[in-house]
Amino acid sequence: MVRFILIIVSSIYLFNCSNQTIYSGKVFNKEDFNNINFVNKVNLIEKMGFPSFIDPLDNKYFYYSEKETKKSIFNKSTEYSYVFVFKFDENDKIVESKVYDLKNTENIDLIKEETENEVVKRGLIEKIFGGVGPQQTLPNSP
Repeated sequence: MVRFILIIVSSIYLFNCSNQTIYSGKVFNKEDFNNINFVNKVNLIEKMGFPSFIDPLDNKYFYYSEKETKKSIFNKSTEYSYVFVFKFDENDKIVESKVYDLKNTENIDLIKEETENEVVKRGLIEKIFGGVGPQQTLPNSP
């Protein structure tokens, strides 16, 4: 039993001594951070690759990049965490570009508005027993 506990403690100690660098999103070089002034969508995709997220309604591209260093379970640090947002006009030219530093949360304002759910309004009894009973089939075609 003592040998088993010694093996567990030593394995936890050994696994916590390894350094790990974890990248999330796009991996950028330092030069990429210094030169983010692009002219159009084609130039942007050539330099930064395809975006992490595309907003088709506002015609925006979002690039997310984060670098995290982990030395042990309890010692994690985020070196950088950025979101780059590029907005395009009808001719695919960049009209607006913004950089959000997610490590600095003082500059991020959260709104308190919520989207109302008007699709399903249920009473208390229906919320509790809503899944009980036969399933209703809905038509597939309009």
